[in-house]
Amino acid sequence: MTQAKSAKSAKAQLFEDLKHQILTMELGPDEDLDEVALCERYGLSRTPVREVFRRLSGEGYVDIRENRSPRVSPMNHSTLRHFFLVAPMIYAAVGRLAVRHFTASQLADLRDTQAQLRQASLDGDIQAMVLKNNRFHEIMGEMSGNVYLQTSLNRLLIDHARIGRTFYQPHDQDTARRRQDSIDHHDQFIDALVARDEEAVVRLSYEHMELSREHMELFIMPPGLKPEPPQSL
Repeated sequence: MTQAKSAKSAKAQLFEDLKHQILTMELGPDEDLDEVALCERYGLSRTPVREVFRRLSGEGYVDIRENRSPRVSPMNHSTLRHFFLVAPMIYAAVGRLAVRHFTASQLADLRDTQAQLRQASLDGDIQAMVLKNNRFHEIMGEMSGNVYLQTSLNRLLIDHARIGRTFYQPHDQDTARRRQDSIDHHDQFIDALVARDEEAVVRLSYEHMELSREHMELFIMPPGLKPEPPQSL
């Protein structure tokens, strides 16, 4: 019984660790997952490790390929184009329902998560910012109470987190301003929820996504393909 419980715990830990590493880009898009190494590290046989891979695949974290190692779900021009097309619509729909159905305890969780996000920003903790931002939007999904939207939202949040890994690292004054605007939007979301203002939530959903749209190039252009500065004649 103890051994079975230990294996179950190790399997759950592997699942959570891989999710965390994918969201924070410790495991990058397209990166292969070493089944043998994971078996050894977590003291598991191949069957439970493969079950974890299948579960992660079902949630959108991992691609399972025939006769090849599983890999972290890719991010390329096509996937990001679809992300930025659909994400505002999903967030807006989630927001509308959240306004109608949120509970006091969910609102308290949202406020607490926002406070943690602001603190992470002050500390310059990029990883914590990514995870707290993700949690903020997860709570919005929970507020909606709609399983169909939550499923779509959870898949979007995987790529939102990976985009956030770069978005939250300001490269100049403009990107620093965008990061601050994004964090401020969260306070505005909370105010709109309290006011039961659906239209404000919808507007914010589109404005929120627009802040990171211009950062797509950072994910789809390998360093070797970045344009060189013009040469002097």
